[in-house]
Amino acid sequence: MANIPLFASLSSVIGVICLFLSGSAGAVAFPPGLFGYSAVEQQDTRTFGQWIQVLERHLRIDIAEGDCHETVLNLCHMRDWLAFLESLRNRPRSEQLDAVNRYANQKSYVLDLDNYGVEDYWAVPREFLYNNGDCEDYAITKFFSLLWLGFAMEDLRIVVLQDTNLRIPHAVLAVADQGDVLILDNQIQEVVSQRDIVHYAPVYAINEYHWWLYLPR
Repeated sequence: MANIPLFASLSSVIGVICLFLSGSAGAVAFPPGLFGYSAVEQQDTRTFGQWIQVLERHLRIDIAEGDCHETVLNLCHMRDWLAFLESLRNRPRSEQLDAVNRYANQKSYVLDLDNYGVEDYWAVPREFLYNNGDCEDYAITKFFSLLWLGFAMEDLRIVVLQDTNLRIPHAVLAVADQGDVLILDNQIQEVVSQRDIVHYAPVYAINEYHWWLYLPR
């Protein structure tokens, strides 16, 4: 599980909770609740500097490598990832979800402190595929994988939550699907409905357009 601070400080918690009063309705395609909590949409994703950096690095460095023909130390992970995604392009949605979840989950779990020398670092696919990563890194690579396959941004959210069994922060990818929310989790090989998970308490979710604060019903 990742060393993701749920929020930077107590003052941040108070500020974010106050912000929900100005939130607008959630995205139409996405069910209004998650794990028994209600989502309240917020507009300004600039609150999350790590996420803004992820979006910027994704545009800058998530491109295929140049020469992938070397026989020694040939580590063309980006080429292999893009080829894998291309192989899924015309597959049914459920098969795409399952394959993307399993592909990312093959990577080894590595703490940010060991990878980058800091307690919290959100990695883009190139960094994750080369360096492995922790739970939000799995979720981010799955997020960009599904976008590449044509999933709508409105259907995708990276969710930061509390695992109430282990009592630690965690992150997963949530995908809206026919009135349900499917969860892609590095701890579970199968894609599962949020209705089948009882030990997650969501704190916030984010995509490129908005972020959502989760409140008890």
